[in-house]
Amino acid sequence: MEQKKLAIIATKGSLDWAYPPFILASTAAALGYEVQIFFTFYGLQLLKKKLALEVTPLGNPGMPMPMGMDKWFPVLGLTLPGMQGMMTSMMKKKMQSKGVASVDELRDLCQEAEVKLIACQMTVDLFDLNTADFIDGVEYAGAAAFFEFAGESDICLYI
Repeated sequence: MEQKKLAIIATKGSLDWAYPPFILASTAAALGYEVQIFFTFYGLQLLKKKLALEVTPLGNPGMPMPMGMDKWFPVLGLTLPGMQGMMTSMMKKKMQSKGVASVDELRDLCQEAEVKLIACQMTVDLFDLNTADFIDGVEYAGAAAFFEFAGESDICLYI
């Protein structure tokens, strides 16, 4: 029987959007899938050695807010200086208290499981990103190269 394949396109570079591609990829790899994640646009932030990921409740009405803030705190108040940092800190503490692995740990787990991490070369060039800022083991390719794999995959996810 041929090995199943999972292709993931990661486009987001915030803390809350960092988890889905790494959790799904590491789980699939543990189940025996061949896995590739194609990081493009803001998703390239997830490949940096020094992660500075934050979360923002702005534009995310589904985000659970502490102390029922979503019911009484004005949305405009979320634009106040320091709110994004406060929300990021609260989310990190919540994850830690629940035993959720960090993004760094999940990313390492993916690499140990031989998940192929591919940075979109066009986006790297477009934003003048320095590849020395990325973790070791990242491959660089264009969309066409990723489509070779994605076209044969059993599951393809856009995150």
